[in-house]
Amino acid sequence: MRKILKISLIILGVIIVGMGILIFSFIQGMKPDKDKEEQIKIQAEQYLKDKFNDNFEVYDALYDNMGNFGFEYAAKVRDKETKTQFLVYYDDELDQMVDTFTAEKWTNDLEKEIRPYIKENFSEKTETHVYFDDLIGKELSIDPLNPGSYKDFNVAPTIRITLPRKKSDQDEKLFNDFISYLKSNDILQQGTIIVNYIAENGVILEDFEWSKEFK
Repeated sequence: MRKILKISLIILGVIIVGMGILIFSFIQGMKPDKDKEEQIKIQAEQYLKDKFNDNFEVYDALYDNMGNFGFEYAAKVRDKETKTQFLVYYDDELDQMVDTFTAEKWTNDLEKEIRPYIKENFSEKTETHVYFDDLIGKELSIDPLNPGSYKDFNVAPTIRITLPRKKSDQDEKLFNDFISYLKSNDILQQGTIIVNYIAENGVILEDFEWSKEFK
């Protein structure tokens, strides 16, 4: 009996130590490498000198410890005049430094255009997020110092709307009216609208989603 108990304690001890090592490794993996953060900042500073002007500055670094983006480290940059914030990072596939300035600027511009309509016709608590491809500026060969307007290009962003309620029978008309508003007012001629519903506690009602691509 003592032998069995001793073996059991040894096995339990090994399991506990193993779990401790895994937890420690996980925590360490979640922490950014200060040297790599500094390196991406230096690279971004040089990138800004080559592509932008003195109105732009690096103010922080982003470590993607969850694999949500196409990079591990990125520099956080902002336009000191407009306060537009964006990322500069090294793209492994393109083998060069890239930025998300045009995407972020166009996102801000479109969200500003549609905010009054959303506020008036939806709900005060409605959340709206616009998505342009992060590298759309590079794809369209746009000068970052003269990004112009998204209206000048054949782009099709996604507008995601989150409503804090259940689905209504009137929603189909509500969303189609919104699309008509976008087109008739020359705000956006093509894109995708995605609508999610969430409960009062913030839980997504996965069974209810509305989406439509328009042209």
